[in-house]
Amino acid sequence: MLESKQAKLVTILLVEDNPADAELTQEGLKRAKVLNRLHLVEDGEEAMAFLHREGRYADAPRPDLVFLDLNLPKIDGREVLSMVKADPELEHIPIVVLTSSDADVDVMRAYKAKANCYVKKPVLFQEFLATIKVIDDFWLSVVKLPHDPA
Repeated sequence: MLESKQAKLVTILLVEDNPADAELTQEGLKRAKVLNRLHLVEDGEEAMAFLHREGRYADAPRPDLVFLDLNLPKIDGREVLSMVKADPELEHIPIVVLTSSDADVDVMRAYKAKANCYVKKPVLFQEFLATIKVIDDFWLSVVKLPHDPA
């Protein structure tokens, strides 16, 4: 039996340029009754600005978990992953690659860049929601996430 959800609000950064996938992820988290603050950015450039608290994201919270699509405009998700994991201020943040690609080269590259897990987005609505529920169960119920003490 899974332990109860973490008592602390979990801040999740969703990096997703496809509005339909962003909506499905949000719906899946809502149905899973995840206690969170979900922030959405639509490209890799915005993701890095959010994570570095730059520009309009100067007051952004540090996310406890990032859901990252690989195929993003401006700065590709693969590059975002590499930059985050190379940054001593950000490297501790778990990154769940949530993408439509199941190409072996993408999977291998993501893990080599220190992705915490790699999940292929299902195409069917109910399967997508079930996948988000599984991600929720694991990352927000089982795993102890690192929280910034600040």
